[in-house]
Amino acid sequence: MSNRSVIGITADRSLAGIHWSQVVGEKYINAIVDGSQGLALLLPALGERQSAADILSAVDGLLFTGSYSNVEPHLYGGAPSLPGTLHDAARDATTLPLLRAAVAQGVPLLAICRGFQELNVAFGGSLHQRVHEVAGLADHREDKSQPLAVQYGPAHGIQLSGGGVLATISGLRAATVNSVHGQGLDRLGAGLQVEAVAPDGLVEAVSVRDAPAFALGVQWHPEWRHAEDTLSSAIFRAFGDACRARRLARGLA
Repeated sequence: MSNRSVIGITADRSLAGIHWSQVVGEKYINAIVDGSQGLALLLPALGERQSAADILSAVDGLLFTGSYSNVEPHLYGGAPSLPGTLHDAARDATTLPLLRAAVAQGVPLLAICRGFQELNVAFGGSLHQRVHEVAGLADHREDKSQPLAVQYGPAHGIQLSGGGVLATISGLRAATVNSVHGQGLDRLGAGLQVEAVAPDGLVEAVSVRDAPAFALGVQWHPEWRHAEDTLSSAIFRAFGDACRARRLARGLA
């Protein structure tokens, strides 16, 4: 029996040419395999066609990835999106119930960017659809005309909550992160606690209070060149440790 934990990675339903496909960015896969030392399992966005119970019985942890699509605003009581906004109803139907079930059953989870926003919505929170248009908040979007290394380069500082999950696993109280998002957290979901904030006060990370297992969401992209950054390395290492602990508890290691 392998002691390498099985970690499900959420996919997007997206057109590839003329065919619908299930897509996962390779950077997320690399971070799980190399940063968390897990066995990556791609999880298609099929909604109720694959039950949360069946999925959770097959994995030791879940990574909820970033995406070019946004959560449907009707799911958190928001106004209709502007024309041309990309959505992925199949992913929403998969991830939102899966997040709630994972927390309830003690399955470790890490939620990044869209996944972070999904975590907030899953627990009753709401989103700013256009952060840069909210009074008092900065523009957190990347400059898409720049090379990837610049788009995903250090953008702003964050302050970590003392005694929180992030501060504990990293030993840090402050860090600098990238910023590649147009949406952001508005009303915090029930049972979530703030783990980090940006200089403008925007919530950048949360954990699930009293969760029986590791349950962390971050707005930035720690998967990008994770091995080169202290905080990113700590996040994926701690997540991997939690997944292996669950595998051991299930008698599979």
